[in-house]
Amino acid sequence: MRDLNFVPWQTRDKFKAWCRENPDDALTALKALWAGNNRGVSERIDAFRARLPQSVISGLERRGVRTNFTSLLLMALDSERYPPYQSGVFHDAYTRTGYPHNPDDSNEAVTYEHALGFLDRFIEEAALRGLVLRHRLDAQSVVWALKGGRDGKDDSGEDGTFPDMQTLAADLLLPASFLEEIAMLLNEKKQVIFQGPPGTGKTYVARALANHLAGAAGSVELVQFHPSYAYEDFVQGFRPMPLSNGQAGFELRKGPLLRATERAESEPDARHYLIIDEINRANLGKVLGELYFLLEYREEKIGLQYSDEPFSLPENLYIIGTMNTADRSIALVDLALRRRFSFVEFDTGTEPVRGLLRRWLRAKNLGGMEWVADVVDRANEKLADGNPEDRHAAIGPSYFMKPGLTGERARRIWQHDVLPYIEERLYGERDRLGEFDFDTLRSGGTGESATEQQSDGDAGDEDGGEGDVSD
Repeated sequence: MRDLNFVPWQTRDKFKAWCRENPDDALTALKALWAGNNRGVSERIDAFRARLPQSVISGLERRGVRTNFTSLLLMALDSERYPPYQSGVFHDAYTRTGYPHNPDDSNEAVTYEHALGFLDRFIEEAALRGLVLRHRLDAQSVVWALKGGRDGKDDSGEDGTFPDMQTLAADLLLPASFLEEIAMLLNEKKQVIFQGPPGTGKTYVARALANHLAGAAGSVELVQFHPSYAYEDFVQGFRPMPLSNGQAGFELRKGPLLRATERAESEPDARHYLIIDEINRANLGKVLGELYFLLEYREEKIGLQYSDEPFSLPENLYIIGTMNTADRSIALVDLALRRRFSFVEFDTGTEPVRGLLRRWLRAKNLGGMEWVADVVDRANEKLADGNPEDRHAAIGPSYFMKPGLTGERARRIWQHDVLPYIEERLYGERDRLGEFDFDTLRSGGTGESATEQQSDGDAGDEDGGEGDVSD
């Protein structure tokens, strides 16, 4: 069975070694935490931390790890009063219940006291609803179960393999081998980018796959890049804050990357995923900063722009980016970053994306609407005319993967969503727009009128069910 560690083994071993080599100092530190002298838990944690040498603290860079580590020591005193802390579990619980999150700059003492306050409130709210929880450990167990808990097994195998893909593949109408290939790339390189034109399901698949691989024990966070996105937004930076005297000040706040890193560090046996949507819409050199180094050398540590503390990317943090290759206003990813990611093509000209719309129509009992897939295929062939290498000008299938698709709705989507896109692609070639007339494409050049085909369109009048797929 996989060894279940609540803290990274390096941290645990470093602390144990210090205790063996310095028993008197270790006893003094633990007494400060356990004896208390009628002090509150926050004060005792601060007193304990103050007695740890820098050699031990250096193994506890992340607040989540420090809080988790301290909570495990407090359990030895009274597990019912001081249950174990896991940042991902409590982060999820705060979000689910609307309880305020503790500030980003909180130390482990404030973080743990905040978590205990949440558990006390949870006990009160549960009692109002007829559920009697005896103590904080009971409450923590319920909170843990809501997140999925940890029973010594996660969804991955002992050898780093991934959970069965058959169910997910059936839901996404994609081959299991395609999803397994992506999972292998993530296992090997830790970061991948899905690239392709809009409407090919890149973001949809990224979210579904990340949630599947993370399982109940892990976490998934999504952030979308845009031209004004900066290092200070993604990694960390100073943000204005009001002070008590009314004067403006600044505080150092963590961005999505540091938050995801903290969760991964505090839950080393779980898989954590950070999805960066539209990754190439930002100035990546300015946004990623030191990540150019860390993405390639995960085992190394480096100081960050706003912090001298050594920082590294944990092995259980995986990054999935999505990249729109059709928008000519977006810069392509530079070669230095390209070397640090594996790339997965979402190409409308090849399987599995090419046949996705047809499979979806059949799965939703809309077989009579398969002519919509023919329209899309014919339009894509025409868009590639004269430049067969330009695969990125294609129309993605998810434009039409809408619940209750009918012939009339397909026509509206074409007129108001697809044609404007085609017009932009054919800028300077407006004489070609006639080739993309909906009825002409639908007839396939046979000259059959839309009236003669109306019976086909009626096949889509029944509810197509769920299945809207985003970019």
